[in-house]
Amino acid sequence: MPAARITRLRLTHFRSYPTAEIVAGEGPVVLTGPNGAGKTNLLEAISFLSPGRGLRRAALEGVAHRAAGATAAGWAVAATVEGAYGEVALGTGVETLDDGSRQRRSRIDREPVGSASAFGDHLRVVWLTPDMDGLFLGSPGDRRRFLDRLVLAVDAGHATRVSALERALRARNRLLEEPATEPRYLEAVEQELAALAVAVAAARVEAVRRLAAGIAANRDDASLFPWASVALEGAVEAALRERPATLVEDEYRHVLRQGRPRDRAAGRTLEGPHLTDLRVGHGPKAIPAAQGSTGEQKSLLIGLALAHARLVGEMTGLAPVMLLDDVVAYLDPERRAALFEALAALGGQVWMTGADPSAFAALGNRAERFDIRPGQIVPLTHG
Repeated sequence: MPAARITRLRLTHFRSYPTAEIVAGEGPVVLTGPNGAGKTNLLEAISFLSPGRGLRRAALEGVAHRAAGATAAGWAVAATVEGAYGEVALGTGVETLDDGSRQRRSRIDREPVGSASAFGDHLRVVWLTPDMDGLFLGSPGDRRRFLDRLVLAVDAGHATRVSALERALRARNRLLEEPATEPRYLEAVEQELAALAVAVAAARVEAVRRLAAGIAANRDDASLFPWASVALEGAVEAALRERPATLVEDEYRHVLRQGRPRDRAAGRTLEGPHLTDLRVGHGPKAIPAAQGSTGEQKSLLIGLALAHARLVGEMTGLAPVMLLDDVVAYLDPERRAALFEALAALGGQVWMTGADPSAFAALGNRAERFDIRPGQIVPLTHG
């Protein structure tokens, strides 16, 4: 399977970097340095080469480098990528327009494209960060965002549909707040809302179905990163597994119509894919992930990320770039070595961060190593 590889990454006015450049070779890229030095900022820059707001889900204006006393300005991330279509230059960032407003722009080989979704033919990016460690104990909203990121990695249009669904929900809720709303206005909004809800739910159902099938095909009860059981909990998703999408859309539109009094009293829409939850279980132990120990949850999450990366490769024909932020710090040496071997088997480029260089010793001479200091990127010798 071909793999995309970032050979050069350039940052301009991004986070802690006024300017920065990093040139990567063939192996895994390891970024080490003290906390707060800017390691995660480099991974975040790469994550902006995929649809969405990056691995921190940051407001775009908040990403710009701020010099002492200066206000936020534009920023840019550019990368040279070797992929299925040879070498290509990808770039994205925020530009300040003449009227003072800011707009995100994306380019491929310096030619404007609609959004970073267009980069999908050349680069797919998946990531795992410390913020995800509490996923199984967190809220359904946390897991729903995690789920939508999984879907987005294989379906670049998913973010647009999710955003449109959220807008339609807000529009319906506003109409329900009005004391005398004409039914035809509600019907129009609910018709759009039902169509978007089914589209979003269908994409989630398909992605989870494929993910579960891939996990089953690669199941290894002896793995140090246990396999996960995954399932969706949501009425629309459940209906789609049994009935055609057109029928489910009609049914949900009826649910919305009948639920107007209840939703008006609640001040929100009480049924729909905006409330869906992703249920994850510890496969070998047959228990909910939330009931596992902290270490088991960490290993399970890593196993899930590896399964997702395999799925992205299978569905897109392009092994993704993986970003692992401080993932190895709390793994024992045996699990570190197992993780490095699993990553190598995926075939894609991997960028990893950590405070302790010794945590990456098992990579030997395979890794490209960089010492990260505030505003500085220093290449190190191999080994």
